Amino acid sequence: MNNGMKLRIIIILTLFWLTSACNRNNRHPVPYFQFDVTINLNLPSYSSLMGVGGWAYLDNVGSRGIIIYRSSSNQFVALDRHSPADEAGNCPSPLYPDADNFFILRDDCNDAFFSLLDGSPWTDSQYTEWGLRSYQTFYDGGTGLRLYNP
Repeated sequence: MNNGMKLRIIIILTLFWLTSACNRNNRHPVPYFQFDVTINLNLPSYSSLMGVGGWAYLDNVGSRGIIIYRSSSNQFVALDRHSPADEAGNCPSPLYPDADNFFILRDDCNDAFFSLLDGSPWTDSQYTEWGLRSYQTFYDGGTGLRLYNP
């Protein structure tokens, strides 16, 4: 094969990969929202995030708000509170941590459960095809935590 043919194959494969990645994102039952916010961990509403294992809500971002979990001293997990089992968003309350085990996020309307650690479905049910929509985080090592979805 000559270099021109190799280049064409690489371009075609790249376009195919980009197209398939976009289609998968469009099929997720939780709507896609683009945002970029930074929160100050010194604010009282985020004080629970100062220690490992803490969690807090961030409203008015994403589809139905975000739950943020601090998984280590410098790592955070950000998940949308919109349950994939509730595509239309009709459930009056978004996902929330279970009272007996905060590592489980509950969807009372559809009897679905998801992991706070990574957003994966907690139990085998009809809702296991999709986990929760997760968002990117960047911790500056001090008081700033950036949450974004490009």
